[in-house]
Amino acid sequence: MNQVLETIKSRRSIRQFKPEPLKEAELAAIIEAGCYAPSAMNGQSWHFTVVQNQELLDRMSIQVRDLYKDIDSPRIKERLKDPNWQAFYRAPAMVVVSGNKEARFHLTDCAAATQNMLLAAASLGIGSCWIGIIAQLLDSPQGADFVKELDIPSGYKPLYAVALGYPDGEPPQAATRKEDAVRYIN
Repeated sequence: MNQVLETIKSRRSIRQFKPEPLKEAELAAIIEAGCYAPSAMNGQSWHFTVVQNQELLDRMSIQVRDLYKDIDSPRIKERLKDPNWQAFYRAPAMVVVSGNKEARFHLTDCAAATQNMLLAAASLGIGSCWIGIIAQLLDSPQGADFVKELDIPSGYKPLYAVALGYPDGEPPQAATRKEDAVRYIN
């Protein structure tokens, strides 16, 4: 099978990472893959903030716990019962993907860049997990200080994050794909 198609089919969200930092060349290759994502009219409306400061990630995770304390989601409530749960899974690196609010399709552009980084990581044997809560955290009153600390450029909105690190353990099995998700019209 084609290597790209194999990577797409075998990539899984990893939520347990070894503490060792990524090699600079690997991290640079993942970021470069994000930069080569397709974007509307080649606007490249993204900005990437690479965070390798575990103390900062821990503080942000504490705020995520606070945001989620009253959420009406049994799955999230179950995760919060674990006192060791950390929103970014103690990954040694995280990339915050922010979109230029002036760009018409910044959400789509940034999602494509995020997916490119996830696939690039998988192709290098690096684990990754798409973290959606980052937008809610950084858009909250508590998140304003984090936006400053992360030096998110003015006019950009944090949308997604990618946790990155070497997997600690075996990847999870793929969930069964929905059979009715495709319709061909000829």
